[in-house]
Amino acid sequence: MTTTQLPDKLVVDFDVYDQTLAMPEDVFQERAAELRAIGPVVYSTAHGGHWIVTRYEEIHQVLRDPETFSSYPNNLVNAGQGKFIPIELDPPEHTFYRQALQPLFSPKRMKELEPQIRDVINELIDAFVARGETEFISEFAHELPTRVFLALMGWPLEDAEMFTKTTDVALQGIPGGTEEESAKAREDAANQIFGYFGAIVAGVRSGENTSDSLTAQIINTPIEMEDGVRLLTDEELYRMFFLLLIAGLHTVQGSLAWGIIHLANNPGQRQEIVDDPDTIPAAVEEILRIEAAVIAGRRATREVELGGVTIAQGDQLIVLLCSANRDGGEFEDPDELRIDRSPNRHLSFGAGPHRCIGSHLARIELKLAMEAIHRRLPDYRLVPEDPPILHATQVRGCIRLPITFTPSS
Repeated sequence: MTTTQLPDKLVVDFDVYDQTLAMPEDVFQERAAELRAIGPVVYSTAHGGHWIVTRYEEIHQVLRDPETFSSYPNNLVNAGQGKFIPIELDPPEHTFYRQALQPLFSPKRMKELEPQIRDVINELIDAFVARGETEFISEFAHELPTRVFLALMGWPLEDAEMFTKTTDVALQGIPGGTEEESAKAREDAANQIFGYFGAIVAGVRSGENTSDSLTAQIINTPIEMEDGVRLLTDEELYRMFFLLLIAGLHTVQGSLAWGIIHLANNPGQRQEIVDDPDTIPAAVEEILRIEAAVIAGRRATREVELGGVTIAQGDQLIVLLCSANRDGGEFEDPDELRIDRSPNRHLSFGAGPHRCIGSHLARIELKLAMEAIHRRLPDYRLVPEDPPILHATQVRGCIRLPITFTPSS
């Protein structure tokens, strides 16, 4: 069955960049469930036409087979004005870059960051805990991964707002704008951020910046590449930093927000966490499962059968990780939040060679944040008259999340 032979029922009206999926009410998971009920693979005419893979088994198959399903382009829109490195490279080229980054994001190295991350978390909570209310995104969920990332990279904290604006545009374009306006805004944002990276790289290469930050290590470490041992070029560094920036900031922000939303709506589960903090690592995995931020893109490198359809060479696909995580064939009662769910083989960090390299850091940030939140503001509540505002795109997330709680010191 090819695109020209598809029955009408497999052709769906679904655009992952359509903000009505998330606003004014978030219906993304509801729509994803409808697609999943139609079949494991459906077809959308949005963005020139692409396949949507909806179920766990088929998504797992796609992610583990980079020879058949190339990771470039990963985006339906040109968010980075070129390839993100290394996510949009395939093995063996991808492997060289991945091996270079792997030691820098190892579990041991990320574990060493725990005291620093814990200090940032408590400093952020200190700023609002006495008020009994906060806009959780701007005062915590965005600030935490931003501060941790900037400290890790050795970049000035005062540049956080610029990073926020440029990555928001890269992911969301111009909300309410035309496709042309969004494309122009993305190009301008990429140029601005690449200019910033250029100054950083020049400072390290010239010896002006002598820090031992992650940035300096990436720039100064020779890497065994296909063409021999060498340093990364400026262009390679820019595209690697851009990916680390977007992946580091927005995915953790979304997971923190979803954690608060789901646990506020499930006070019994929240109380279990308050009463027994040892449940938090499992709860974090369940929060990651019930809402996955990333919707990855792939391109078929050859004609292939998948989920009962024939995908032609060159066809684009997206894999709905959030849908895989709610596939009833893989998870019992998949729409229920169960903080003791085990096993929990969610795909929120992807799978295969492109699995998220920052997963260890994300887990530590989420675990420490959940510990502090449930110790210091354990009765947090959503604000019915000012509900959460979420957004769609290939990195789903939350823009605004007001909460209230009993004030404390």
